[in-house]
This record gives sequence, structure tokens and C-alpha cells, in this order.
Amino acid sequence: MVGQIKRFLVGKPIATEQQRHHRLSRRTALAVLSSDALSSVAYATEAILAVLILAGTAAFEVALPIGAAIAVLILVVGFSYRQTIRAYPQGGGGYIVARENLGETSGLIAAGALLIDYVLTVAVAISAGVAAITSLAGNVGMPGLTNYSVEIALFFTALVTLVNLRGVKESGGGGIFALPTYAFIACILLLIGFGIFRSVTVGVTPVVHSVAPPLPEATQALGIWLLLRAFAAGCTALTGIEAISDGVPLFRVPESRNAATTLGWMVLILVTMFLGVTWLAYTHGALPNELTHETVISQMARTIFGVGPVYVAIQVATALILVLAANTAFADFPRLASFLSRDRFLPRQFASRGDRLVFSNGIVVLGMFSALLVILFNANEIAMLPLYAIGVFISFTLSQSGMVQRHLRLREEGWQRGALISGIGATLTAIVMVVLAVTKFTHGAWMVLLMIPFLVLLFRGIRRHYEHVAEQLSLSGAPRPVPLRRHTAIVLVSGIHRGVLPALQYARSIAPDNATAVYVNLDPEQTEKISTRWCDWGCEVPLVVLESPYRSLLTPLMRYIDEMDTRYSDDVITIVLPEFVPAHWWEHILHNQTGLLIKTALMFRKGKVVTSVPYRLEK
Repeated sequence: MVGQIKRFLVGKPIATEQQRHHRLSRRTALAVLSSDALSSVAYATEAILAVLILAGTAAFEVALPIGAAIAVLILVVGFSYRQTIRAYPQGGGGYIVARENLGETSGLIAAGALLIDYVLTVAVAISAGVAAITSLAGNVGMPGLTNYSVEIALFFTALVTLVNLRGVKESGGGGIFALPTYAFIACILLLIGFGIFRSVTVGVTPVVHSVAPPLPEATQALGIWLLLRAFAAGCTALTGIEAISDGVPLFRVPESRNAATTLGWMVLILVTMFLGVTWLAYTHGALPNELTHETVISQMARTIFGVGPVYVAIQVATALILVLAANTAFADFPRLASFLSRDRFLPRQFASRGDRLVFSNGIVVLGMFSALLVILFNANEIAMLPLYAIGVFISFTLSQSGMVQRHLRLREEGWQRGALISGIGATLTAIVMVVLAVTKFTHGAWMVLLMIPFLVLLFRGIRRHYEHVAEQLSLSGAPRPVPLRRHTAIVLVSGIHRGVLPALQYARSIAPDNATAVYVNLDPEQTEKISTRWCDWGCEVPLVVLESPYRSLLTPLMRYIDEMDTRYSDDVITIVLPEFVPAHWWEHILHNQTGLLIKTALMFRKGKVVTSVPYRLEK
């Protein structure tokens, strides 16, 4: 039944040799790997305004210069990552580039920062998508939907997790990711284009709120500190830019060229939409409204088009792109986890592909941690934004610094120009990283800065464990195995029935002269019945009854097994467990799991072999 449910949800397994046929075209890859970066248009401008409002609405005039500065940063980082793609066609994420060029510690810092950021990406994107849905609902007569934000966000988290477990090629090719991404691009460009047209022809119509937002007097001066905070808030527009360089192996051949071209498209579209939305927000007087929870995008679409089909289409497209923007993290988190697992910094389970040629364990873990964040922050993306982007800018800085070191070390053709571009990128992202850390420290950034060294220590601890295991399992210097002269078989019985007989026969086959059946006396009346019947059904195996005055099952068993272990020095003890297997899965609930308990206890006993002899019941 479990297998049937899995096939229904995830789909039929895909053979390993089909992996090369499940690569992404540029058009599909743009939708799958760029949704995170492109969707930031929906909240990056609002994040800038949410900080500037502290200095009063008059401070909104600096929103455009701040947006222009962020656009320049997007272009610089984008061009820098195009070099990374060419240098690392196997996938040049921050972990690989930093570890190869700056050392293991730098690589692990980049990996820890990215893992945290990917979890936040899913939680923030889906929560922002839910905010778009509730904004739409509030304008069409359903304001109460805001009360179910957490439940809706958890539903979409589970949905995106499930879709990714089926495989991004099938999902992207089927339009699950492609259609919303391109619909969002079309809607935002339509909003910008029509907004500019109306501004030129009939003038600007200011935003009118159904419930006027509170407009407090300026509580802070518009100084360097506030400008830096607003700039840092808007830098969330850069999250997701690295996704294409991380996912180069997902592209069709030639991978690096297709990835570089797709990255160029993404940067051009992102800059256009971000600057357009920022200009519209400034000219129309849009501002965050804590009373109605209506997003800035919703305010502008409602003002320019009215509450009609076009407005609904823009809100639906925005909600879908924000929800599916989480897919970028689902593409990169499992892949990064697989790299770490391959290098023995994460459990080995993360390195294995599942039935659908995806890293299923990484996808499931990402979905679980993201759902936990949604619950902890009550699906409020604004509350999570102070934690957001710090990790990715740490990775940006280390990755681009690593590229500078690589250019200086290899001195390939054009290395001076490459080093200059990467150096500028590393310098700018380092400045932004410091600004983010300082301006957002007391707003929650300290948690991310604390988690990164913790993860680095965890990675090293896992690596030490695997090295310790490999050292103990190594055949180097190991003595030749001594031939075993005898077997000692101990059959643990709970009564006399058909399920016990095959176990007794098996014990006699491996230890004809040294097999013993053991029964723990928990009920004297039952023990007497078993002793009486043993002569007829015991298969000539002697029965040992262990007393248990305190009704403990494991204590006398373990004591007896330890005593048997001291009898011979040249034998191996095999504990035989007779187990009957019910015909239906639900029937397991009706029986105790004593066998599982005993096997778990014996697993930690050195030098013991535990064998189960199943007896399957018929339907």
C-alpha cells in the first residue's frame, strides 16, 4: 500500500540511463531556476519603502536612487557569475568555488550560509505568495482569508515539495513552473508599460487606500544609517541570482553556454522589472499598509487597472510566482547537500538520487524546515526578511573572492579582465554583506550569523565521524580472520506454535550440537504449559527457562547471552528470532513488537549475530 501511494504521488521510477534526457532547455531553466530572483520584484521595492517611511513619506524620493544602485549591483553580480559558469561547468556554487580556491573553512562557511538562505527562500517566497492571495481576497470581499495564512502557506509548501519529488524536468516541461513564471513577467511588464503610458497621456493617479494607513511623523532623520538600511532591505532583489551557476549540470548540452545565456536573460528581465516597479511605486505614492495587509504590487495594479480581470490576473500571477519561487531553493538545496555529502560533511543519504532522479532526501528535509519557519513566523514574510539575504551575500563574497584567487593562480587567457570583474563583484557584495549584518543585526540577523559557525562545526563533526569509521573499517594492518570452529545458536521463543518450528530447525542446521531455546518466565502457568509441550515439539533442542522476578524481558535475556559468550573463545553466537508476519499491514498494530525491541538492544552488543526467521501468515 505504501508503494502504491508513493507511485501515485511521486510517479513511476525513472531509470538511471534516462538522466541525460531529463535536462532543461533554456526556456524551461529560466522558469525553474530564475523564479526566486524574478519573484523578488514583488517585495523588494516594498521592503525599501518600509524602511524609508520611518523618515516620513517625503523620504520616498530617494527610493529611485536606491533602486538604481541595487540595479547596478545586480548587473555586476550577474556578469561575475557568468564567469563562474564558464569556469565551473559542473556547477560552480559558492561551496565548490570557495573550497577549491580559498580553503575548506571558507567553503563550509559558504555552504552553511547557502543552506540557511535556501530554507529562508522557501519560507519567505511562499509567505509572500500567500500575502498576494490575501490581498486579492481582501479586494474581492474575502478579508477573513488572512486568518488562514499559515494553513495556506503550509499547503503550498507541501505542494511544491511534492512537485519537486516528481522531478523538475517533468514539472517544468508540463508548465507547472514555466507558465506562472512567464505569466508573471508578462503581467509586470504590462503593469509597467501601461503605467508609463497612463502617466504620459492622462497623468498619474495616486493610490487610494480602502483603510488609510497610519502615517506617523518622521521618527528618524534621513541620514546615512537609514539609507543603508533601505539599501540593505532592497538587496533582497539579488537573492536567487546564484541559482543558475549552481545548477549548470541541469542544462542541456552545451551546459555552460546555455546557463550563461539564461543568466543574461534573467538579469536583464530582473533589472527592468525592479526599476519599473520602483518607479511606479514612487510616482503613484504606494506605501506599505499594515492595516489592510495589501501589497505594493496590488496597490499599483488596482490603481492603474481598477479591480477587474487584469488586476486579478496580476495578483494571481504574482501569487503563483512567489509560491513557485521556492522551487529555486528546491533545485539548489538538495544539490548542495549532495556535494557536502559526497565530501562527507553531511550524512550519506543526501548524496543518493531517488526514484525520480532527484535528491529526494534533500527535498524532504528542505520542505520540513521551511514549514517549521512558516509556523514560527506565522507566515509573515516581512518578519523573516531581516534574516534573509545575509547568507546569500556571504556566499556571493566568498564565491567571487574565490574566482579572483583562481584567476590569479591559473592566469588563463583574459584573466586580468576576469579578475577585475570578480574583484569588483566581491568588493561590492562584501560591502553589502557588512551593511546587512550591521543594519539587521538586532532585527534577527544575529540568528543567521550564529547558525553559520554552528553548521561549520556540525559539518566538521560529521566529517570526523566518517573518517573515524573509515579508519576502523580499513584493512590496512588488520589481522587475518581466524577460522571459526563452532557456532552457538540461541533461539528466543515466546511459546510453541508453527512460527517457532522453522527457527528451531534453522538453529540446528547451523549448530547441530550447540543450539539452545530460551524462554523468559513471565507467567508461571504459561511456562508450565510450554515445558510440557516442549518434549513433543522442541525439535530436540533443549529449552532453558530464565526466571524474571521483576517481569523484565530484556534483562535476563541479555544476562544469559553474555554468560554464553564467555563459554567459548572460538565461536560465534547467533541469536535466532522466530517472527510471524501478518498478512495485512494494519494487523501489525494488533501485535507487540518484541522482536524489534530485542534486535535493537542486541545491535549494540559486540560480536553477536541476530537472525530473523519469518513465518508469513496467509490471508
